[in-house]
Amino acid sequence: MLNEKMINALNKQVNEEFYSAYLYLSMSAYFENLGLKGFSNWLSIQAQEERDHAMKIFRYLLSHGANVKLYEIKEPPSEFGTPVEAFNEVLKHEQHITKCINELVDLAEELKDRPTYNFLQWYVDEQVEEEENAREILNMLELIGDQKQALFMIDRELAKRVYTPLTNGGEE
Repeated sequence: MLNEKMINALNKQVNEEFYSAYLYLSMSAYFENLGLKGFSNWLSIQAQEERDHAMKIFRYLLSHGANVKLYEIKEPPSEFGTPVEAFNEVLKHEQHITKCINELVDLAEELKDRPTYNFLQWYVDEQVEEEENAREILNMLELIGDQKQALFMIDRELAKRVYTPLTNGGEE
């Protein structure tokens, strides 16, 4: 049985993950309106992945007989400036999520909750990848500066990303 403190923390993380999905969906719409459909695609897929991350925790809570509490999701911004500014926000947001996951891991250690500690290791690894992906795109954008032709090349590359759902309804 999960400790009540862990249940509350995991429920809050579900909200963080759903907010991430909202944020990236909003960014996707922003880039679609700018005519950068590759950026829009990349962010739309990112939103789907964040939803999967939320559902993975949701299912974990239910599998332990814990009550799931869904909190209000705050409204994300709808304007993001330049692609560099937007991907600075993506990286900053992923660093925030990494901090949240690390705090959950710390709590699991404190409570000696081995199953949750093990469960969270997937998220630890995932956040390394999430930050790396955001940093890679941001670095490319910073390198090209104001070169519109290069921006469209990056846009075409980001259009190639495809969604790969987690198996077993959000469980691995």
